[in-house]
Amino acid sequence: MKDQIYQIQIVLRGSKPKIWRRILIPSDFPLYDLHEVIQISMGWKNSHLHQFEKDNTYYILKTEGDVFWDERNKIDYKGLKVSDLLTKKNDKITYQYDFGDRWEHDIFLEELVEVDPKIIYPFCVDGKMSCPPEDCGGIHGYNEIMAILKNPEHKYYENYKDWLDEDFDPEYFNKDEVNKKLHD
Repeated sequence: MKDQIYQIQIVLRGSKPKIWRRILIPSDFPLYDLHEVIQISMGWKNSHLHQFEKDNTYYILKTEGDVFWDERNKIDYKGLKVSDLLTKKNDKITYQYDFGDRWEHDIFLEELVEVDPKIIYPFCVDGKMSCPPEDCGGIHGYNEIMAILKNPEHKYYENYKDWLDEDFDPEYFNKDEVNKKLHD
């Protein structure tokens, strides 16, 4: 399994149109590195807590003094690999980012592919749509903002126009930019 490459798809749950990325990673990739790849490829800023979930078990980096550790089925994922959670084609895990906004991502193991010596892993193969801005109220808040921005007559139109980065384009995605960030 060491020389196996996973083709995974990361989908931001509830996004319409669908916001997604297709990434190639080694099967023995550390789970923490997958967290970093999700952050970079989706466009998040890594400024909030996160966790993985599979079969009602939560995989979290345990921190010293975590008073809520025993409240749920939690496992410290330090030392775990992606192949510990995704073992066969069509397996799925969930990645949650920002427990306030609750950005939930479904991660699917689409294919097991052979190593290509010309590719530096991780590698973004494809994707669609821009990442929502941080701290906008989760997918429901983001959808509301996008609806308001379609109506210049809306009373909050100017507020959201000012709040968003002026370069923000919800349809923008560039895999070459993602790959550059993944390899910097």
